[in-house]
Amino acid sequence: MNNKALPESSWQLRWMLARRLGAAAIVIGIAAGGVSYFVETRRVEQTALQRASEGVHHFESSALRMAADAKTTSEHATLDRLLDRSRFVGIRIFGSNQQVIYESWADISPEIKDAARSTRHQHVWPQRGQSHQNWIDVAGERLIQVVLPLLGPNGNLEGYLEGVSRLDEQALQAQREQVRNGALTAAISVLAAAFLLYPLMLAMLQRSTGLSRRLLDSNLSLMRSLGNAIAKRDSDTDAHNYRVTYYAVALAEAIGMSSKEIADLIVGAFLHDVGKIGIPDSILLKPGKLTTEEFEVMKTHALLGIEIVEDNPWLKGAALTIRHHHERFDGTGYPERLGGTAIPLNARIFAVVDVFDALTSERPYKEPMSLSDALNIIRKDSGRHFDPAVVDAFHVIGPDLYAQTALASENELRKRLGKALFQYFN
Repeated sequence: MNNKALPESSWQLRWMLARRLGAAAIVIGIAAGGVSYFVETRRVEQTALQRASEGVHHFESSALRMAADAKTTSEHATLDRLLDRSRFVGIRIFGSNQQVIYESWADISPEIKDAARSTRHQHVWPQRGQSHQNWIDVAGERLIQVVLPLLGPNGNLEGYLEGVSRLDEQALQAQREQVRNGALTAAISVLAAAFLLYPLMLAMLQRSTGLSRRLLDSNLSLMRSLGNAIAKRDSDTDAHNYRVTYYAVALAEAIGMSSKEIADLIVGAFLHDVGKIGIPDSILLKPGKLTTEEFEVMKTHALLGIEIVEDNPWLKGAALTIRHHHERFDGTGYPERLGGTAIPLNARIFAVVDVFDALTSERPYKEPMSLSDALNIIRKDSGRHFDPAVVDAFHVIGPDLYAQTALASENELRKRLGKALFQYFN
């Protein structure tokens, strides 16, 4: 239920940073390695294609064009001799009608030869000044197919020349090593950078965490000071604030509220009566029953409380509880006479625990009520004063909460509140 908890110790801070920085470095390293692998693969392939293309240009000579027109076996032998002295495993010459005129192959397996001839690898017929390259993977081999246009002396297209070269195992291994080394270099560079940046980031995080913790402590201290101030003025004890806050947290957890909502409820519970600071002593401390006019003044404490906290962004979450904790489920409460679920859930929860603690606590003008009597009164007012769903949840946990809290000292209550503050504000 913690909200992105701050580390409790230097060791936890170091471990958190190392874990997150390591995870980020691994992810970035994998991504960088993947990009490097792709780029390096493309570079190696382009280099191989360029070399193959340059090799094919070797055949694009006047002698080859003459050989293309050869009609005798001796003239065709010119192509075979060129093939023997090249890195190519196959040469094919096409006429301008794109039909094979002549082909010559090195001593390669029929499977490789058939793959190069296959219509599945049909190439694009390039125009003047262009070329076409294609990769063919077959039987664990990689073939490079390059096609060039053949032009006559007058610049007319006379046919096409196709050269098929094969990357041998040594070349393939070198290609794999280049790609692997490039990817490893990128990944290791990222990890090394993360390792070198760790001390700097740790120092920055320690400073940021320290500032955040001091700011949080200041805000919590402000909340306690305001709550204690009105408690001292109203009843000369702040135990009520601690108890109702403890009850409210337990009830909110039982209902399944989110951590953010419970954090707002804690502030609202502790400051629910902060507006009483603006109520005159003659009314606030009057021992007897208030007159109608005096009660109207007393009711203004809800709106006065909003005015006190509205300029503090950190206390803003308390506003719903402060403003609406005197609303009634049947719509007869104040200050806005809201009813049902129109009353914020924080306020509906707090209304139950506030009344329960008032009934079971000793006051100068009354003795504490027993647990069973207090629960009966709350059950009786279910649907009128209180949300029935909240009442049902409280009846389940109320007896245990009361047993843990009724006889607890103010110091013990303060410790319990401290645990709740640490859990939901750390």
